[in-house]
Amino acid sequence: MAIGRSGVVETWMAQPDLGEIDVSTVLQALADPIRLRIVRLLDQVEESTCTALDLPVKVSTVSHHVHVLRHSGIVSTRLDGTARPSRLRKDDLERRFPGLLASILAASPPRRPED
Repeated sequence: MAIGRSGVVETWMAQPDLGEIDVSTVLQALADPIRLRIVRLLDQVEESTCTALDLPVKVSTVSHHVHVLRHSGIVSTRLDGTARPSRLRKDDLERRFPGLLASILAASPPRRPED
């Protein structure tokens, strides 16, 4: 549990401590195109649930990808009733791997076949 921005106690799902995050695990997680799109979307909206993310896959698939991102140390997820909003661990990742996430987010997204 932690005190949120609004002063309310928030409960967060388990995630790796900063020192446990491995760069190869982060890069492997971001190698998947859907997970990379999730990271880009979370960068734009700051926080979102799986159902609110506009992706071309089922919500259960998005949930799986967010789970992988959380266990890789890329996102954190808080409990909010039945909702599970996630956000990027930008500050943590910047401290652990300076410039890595910023470089990934600044890179041009790959062209999708339908483009």
